[in-house]
Amino acid sequence: MEVYLVGGAVRDKLLNRPVKERDWVVVGATPGELEALGYKAVGRDFPVFLHPDTHDEVALARLEKKVGPGYRGFITEYSPTVTLEDDLQRRDLTVNAMAEDATGQLIDPHGGQRDLAARLLRHVSSAFVEDPVRILRVARFAARYAPLNFRVADDTLALMRQMVAAGEVDALVPERVWAETVRALGEPNPEVFIEVLRDCGALVVILPELDALFGVPQPEKWHPEIDTGLHQLLALQQSVRLGGNERVRFAVLMHDLGKGLTPPDLWPAHRGHEETGAALVELVCERLHVPNDFRDLALLASRYHTHVHRALELRPATLLELLEHCDSFRRPERLAELLVVCEADARGRTGLEDAPYPQRDYVAAARDCAAAVTLDAESRTTLTGAAIGERLRALRIEALALHKRGQSAEA
Repeated sequence: MEVYLVGGAVRDKLLNRPVKERDWVVVGATPGELEALGYKAVGRDFPVFLHPDTHDEVALARLEKKVGPGYRGFITEYSPTVTLEDDLQRRDLTVNAMAEDATGQLIDPHGGQRDLAARLLRHVSSAFVEDPVRILRVARFAARYAPLNFRVADDTLALMRQMVAAGEVDALVPERVWAETVRALGEPNPEVFIEVLRDCGALVVILPELDALFGVPQPEKWHPEIDTGLHQLLALQQSVRLGGNERVRFAVLMHDLGKGLTPPDLWPAHRGHEETGAALVELVCERLHVPNDFRDLALLASRYHTHVHRALELRPATLLELLEHCDSFRRPERLAELLVVCEADARGRTGLEDAPYPQRDYVAAARDCAAAVTLDAESRTTLTGAAIGERLRALRIEALALHKRGQSAEA
């Protein structure tokens, strides 16, 4: 039995990046032999085990044969006769098809080290076309390694386009699309994930609502970049810069979907895009089985990003309605995330990347101001039912009016 370190750990070690997870391949063993040594079986479709001490993932060397459409259309073959080279041959990219033996010797049958040096993401073999998940993975790796100037190799991009044309992307299940998408959103350059998917033609299949935004103009006065799709990518960049988490980044990506439904004869104006966009957000989240917390923030972003942009002009009663719609008194953390989305939207415009966005602090302070309001003793004893809520609301509007006057005086 021989054990090899494989995949991402080898790749990142060569790139002098932190190695977060270690995957191992075992050659010359059977499942029973590993279990006898204390390894715990966890694989559903093929033999994957957890090491009894380190809990690293260990897999038996295997072969795969395509028998049907989609990423589940494979049968897996494994036996003690499957070699390390056989196992590496089935992997997606050359930079992921390297191994290291127990002495630290590099095993690189497909030129992965060469492609690391050239900053290329290149497929291992023509078998790449058999698994549509690889399109998503390549786009995600491009988003991860964009700061190191990696790009997708031309011949690999051509294969990805071929796969899209053959309908392979249609066979992807929603859970896998979402899993790869949310991981890509957490990468340093998530906008590259979208760019690669669009370049190979997969975006129109996976996220047609987002793809529809490219080529749709906006008023140059507010959007010097003009193109709505480009604006989404610029805003996504800004959400990373502002420290937004994956929920924030997804909401940024969804916030302007309604502009894709504006009739061309009304361009570049997009009146009412907020609510029409919310309906599209619902469709996307239902189709991809998006978690509720991601969906809820994306809906708020679609409906209320223009309200936040105009916060300094809103009447106190309207500002309170905004705070109420966001459930900000019970969930202040969600309002905080929405404000990051809105700032990313405002700064995701050519030439305005460093523009001030006082609305964020203004709305946050307004929420705290309104939340601090309490009923006096007389109101608590004399009012009942709906009257209590009405009185509290009136006091909050008064507090927000004072807040607005205070901000105006400071300005």
